[in-house]
Amino acid sequence: MIIQTRHLSKSYGPVDAVKDLCLEVPRGKISAFLGPNGHGKSTTIKMLLGMTRPTEGGGQVLGFDIADPKASLEIRRRTAFVSEDKQLYGYMTVKQMLDFTRGLFPQWQHDREKDLLHAFDLPLNRKVKQLSKGMRTKLALILALARGAELLILDEPSEGLDPVVTESMLQSVVRAAADGASVFFSSHQLSEAERIADHVFILKRGRIVVEGGLDELRERYRRINAVFVGKPPSDGLPVESLANVQTEGHVLSALTKDNSAAVVAQLRELGAVSVDVCPVNLRELFLETVQEAAP
Repeated sequence: MIIQTRHLSKSYGPVDAVKDLCLEVPRGKISAFLGPNGHGKSTTIKMLLGMTRPTEGGGQVLGFDIADPKASLEIRRRTAFVSEDKQLYGYMTVKQMLDFTRGLFPQWQHDREKDLLHAFDLPLNRKVKQLSKGMRTKLALILALARGAELLILDEPSEGLDPVVTESMLQSVVRAAADGASVFFSSHQLSEAERIADHVFILKRGRIVVEGGLDELRERYRRINAVFVGKPPSDGLPVESLANVQTEGHVLSALTKDNSAAVVAQLRELGAVSVDVCPVNLRELFLETVQEAAP
């Protein structure tokens, strides 16, 4: 594992930003870290990089203890990070920013820098503070992807990018993984995660609620729609096997995991006249697991 955490928690007064988080992020894979705004993704990333201290628990990145100040320096040395706010030196030009960063990393990939500059079409002589939000994102991505780092941690990497540049960015991330880097990225764009991720973590209120390989999750989860003659029953349902149960008219709809055949049999015993079992995509799985119940 490239990242491991054990009961990692971060509280701000009475508010739990991250609660009892146990992550095992596989090495050499592209892992998506998904969740609604304000549910702990950025806080988790900051703890992994030693930018904020855990309230409880701990973890390791690249085998180094995230709570050890000296070890966190080594983590940051070997990790390329693109933050959500894309902070850069505003007084430098794009060229100066590239020259400055390139000199810090002996393993800098000059061909990758050249390819990305061509794809992103950045104005080399413009000052960073004069760049648009999307252009700052492009520059931050070049600085990260050209480093040749063992681990890429990307927080909302496509923010501010148009679809053409987003495609170039995704291809670059896949290329970095093919070259041996591990990638851990957060995103609100579920289509991006579905396209390139090998592994998925879904966070809700600071806790992991879904985790697994993307292909594995597609196989495990199913949408079940059961039709009854009258109103669907409220008693006797296999509640331990169902999530987000909803009823409308004669139809009961729910998400099930692993044992859809057994659930279908139980629903038929309860009087269902027909039961349809359908696969779910990542967007459906995300919405089903993170949306709050109606009051």
